[in-house]
Amino acid sequence: MKKNKQVFLLATPNLFKVQILHWINQFEVCTFLDSHTYTSPYTAIDCIAAVHPTSYISLEKVDPTALDAYIEENKGAWIFAHLNYEYHNITKSNSKVNLTGFPLAYLYTPAVTIELKGNKVTIESVHDNPQIIFDQIHTLDFSSGAQPLSSTTITPLINKETYLDNIHKILALIRRGDFYEINYCQAFEAVLKNIHPVNLYEALTALSPTPFACFYKNDYDYLLCASPERYLQKKGPHLISQPIKGTIKRNTQNEIDDKIQLETLQNSSKDKSENVMVVDLVRNDLSRICEQGSVEVSELFGIYSYPQVHQMISTITGKINDNTSFSEILEATFPMGSMTGAPKKSVMETIDLLEPTKRGLYSGTVGYINPGGDFDFNVIIRSIFYNSQSGKANYQVGGGITIYSDAEKEYEECLLKASAIKKVLSTTDSTTD
Repeated sequence: MKKNKQVFLLATPNLFKVQILHWINQFEVCTFLDSHTYTSPYTAIDCIAAVHPTSYISLEKVDPTALDAYIEENKGAWIFAHLNYEYHNITKSNSKVNLTGFPLAYLYTPAVTIELKGNKVTIESVHDNPQIIFDQIHTLDFSSGAQPLSSTTITPLINKETYLDNIHKILALIRRGDFYEINYCQAFEAVLKNIHPVNLYEALTALSPTPFACFYKNDYDYLLCASPERYLQKKGPHLISQPIKGTIKRNTQNEIDDKIQLETLQNSSKDKSENVMVVDLVRNDLSRICEQGSVEVSELFGIYSYPQVHQMISTITGKINDNTSFSEILEATFPMGSMTGAPKKSVMETIDLLEPTKRGLYSGTVGYINPGGDFDFNVIIRSIFYNSQSGKANYQVGGGITIYSDAEKEYEECLLKASAIKKVLSTTDSTTD
C-alpha cells in the first residue's frame, strides 16, 4: 500500500511529542513507543507513534499459521503488535480473569506512522497528506483536557500473608529440586475518577522515564508503560535479548549513598545468581533458533541507573537461522525468561497454579516489525492497565525467587518496583496490611 511521506523540522520537539500523544488518543487503536533519549548500541528508534489499523489480526488462541500468514501478507509495511503473557503452549487455558483486558494477540498495519528523532518528525500516511496531519498535531491545544490526578485507594488482590505463604511454598519446591528460579507476581487494583489516560501516562513517565516506555490503546483498554526492559530485537540476522534481574532503590538526593546502593547491587550474590540463571535460560532459548556457536553473552551483570532504581541487565546475542519464522522465534523465546524463571516449563506451570489471575498483557510484550523485517519488542513491566469504560485500573509486580530469597525482602522489593506507580496514583492504600 503506497504511503505519502514527509519530513518536518520542529522548533519545540518535546512539546510536539506531547501533542502527538493527545492527537493519537482520538483513534480506537494507537501505539506510542518512546526511548526517552536513552542511547545504547542497540537503540533502534527514538520515538514512534502509529494509529488506525488499515488491516489487523486479533487472536484469542495461539495460532502460528495465522500469525505468520498475516506478517507475510504485510511484508514491507510497518506492523505494530502486542502479545499477552499467555501466548504460549506451556500451560493450559483456564477461566482465570484477565485483569488487563487485551486480546491474547493483536497485530495491525497503521494508516499513519509518526517517527520523531531529535528536531525532525517523519509522517507517513495512507490517506491524508502528511502536511494536514502535521498541522493538526502542531496546532493541537490539549490544556483544556487536563485533569488533576485524584488520590485513590489501591487494593491488593492477595494480602501480604498469602503472598508470604506462597513464597514459602515456592522455596520448598526449589529445595525439592523442581526448579532453580521463578518469577512470582502479585496484582493490585484501583478505581480511578476523572482520569485522562494520556495525563496518567505522562505523570508515570515523568517520574520514571525509561527506554521502553509505551502508551497503547486498544478499544477501551489502555497500557501505560514505563518499562526499562527489552524482550527481543532483530537487527539484520542478529537477535538481541536483554533480561533484567537485580533491582535496588536509588538515593538521588545523596550521591555517596546512591553510589553505595549501586555497588551493593553490583556485588550482590543473590542478584547475580538470579541474573545468571536467566542468562543461561535465554542462551538456551536463542540456541534453538540461532546458528551453532553464534549465541554469546555480550554483557554480563551490567548496572544501569534509572530515576527510581538501579538495575542489573545482561545482553545475549545470536545469529538467527535462515528462514526462521516469527512464530518459531516466539515458540523458542516467549515469554521473556526474566518473567518466568528456569527451567521455563516447570516454573510456568507453578505460576499457573499459584497466581490467582491471568497476567494478560503484563509480562507480555508490545513492539513493532519495520518494513525491512527487523523488529523490537519490550517486556511489559512497571505498567498501569486502565479501562476507560469501567474506570478500573490495575498493575502487577513480581520478583525472581531463588534459594537465597527472603520472603519479607521479596515483598518489599515488589513494592519498590511499583513505587513510581503508587506516586502517580497519589495513593492512600492498604498494601501493607
